Amino acid sequence: MSKPLRLDPHTIDEIVALCDTMLATLSHAIDRSEDLTRAVSFGGFESAEQLRRGFLVKARGTPESAYERLTQFHEVLARMRETFAAGGQGFLDAEYDWARRLGTTDST
Repeated sequence: MSKPLRLDPHTIDEIVALCDTMLATLSHAIDRSEDLTRAVSFGGFESAEQLRRGFLVKARGTPESAYERLTQFHEVLARMRETFAAGGQGFLDAEYDWARRLGTTDST
């Protein structure tokens, strides 16, 4: 049987901070992925134009493209962050409420 997960306030803060850092990094990568769509020309040959169009498709416009994948990762990580922040706070509230009640219980 697995051990229960125990989160203290410091651990929750660290997880949320890590998520914030990763979200900032992903946001920057999403912004930079716009540069991938600025491939002006690979030369005057038809094969070069086909190659350019292929790179544009990989950059943006399909569910598998760089921009869309980065955006998907950002959305999932943002939800994870919210879950840790909300769930962690709920966990802490319940834990401290339990400790408070225990502390105020008559010892007789």
